[in-house]
Amino acid sequence: MTADEFQRLTRASPERMDELQRFLDHLTEANEVMNLVGPDTLPDFWNRHAWDSAQLLDIAPEARTWADLGAGAGFPGVILAILLKGAPDAHVWLIDSLGKRCRFLSYLVEDLALPATVINGRAEAQAIKVDVVTARAVAPLEKLLGYAQPYFQRGAQGLFLKGEKAELELQEARKVWHVDAELAVSRSDPRGRLLTVRSLRRG
Repeated sequence: MTADEFQRLTRASPERMDELQRFLDHLTEANEVMNLVGPDTLPDFWNRHAWDSAQLLDIAPEARTWADLGAGAGFPGVILAILLKGAPDAHVWLIDSLGKRCRFLSYLVEDLALPATVINGRAEAQAIKVDVVTARAVAPLEKLLGYAQPYFQRGAQGLFLKGEKAELELQEARKVWHVDAELAVSRSDPRGRLLTVRSLRRG
């Protein structure tokens, strides 16, 4: 996927596209000194990272507040914050337990003037109320749902980007959790899955 194809799919403005390119430039530079993403994935940034993240906005178009657990390199949270920039009451919380990743995220938030807050801490310890809790490549689903449970208790919906083992992970998670959820094929990669969780309680 090219930047132009991404723009057509998302209808992102030229200004937002410029910010996404700056994000890619910062990520490429930072990735040389710390392992944020696999270096071989950067040439496929617009599909593998940007579109993979941006597809969440089509699933929850009315959502304005998001919590990205284990925000890492900024996927999906930074992409969402860029695309939501200018939307009334939009805000993304970027939560990560590793200080160096949070410093990178804080730099992005400041440089791109994003509607986002970086939190260096444990995801499950934050008292944040949001429309959607999300995560990508953080932990097996059984553990991830534990991190996300407090957000569900405060009314959030869950949208999680998972890999090709998502069906098995959901089966395992249901041994521990009562979860109202459904899986869909990712629009960025037919091997990936998008997990929508509507409600959650421990079994």
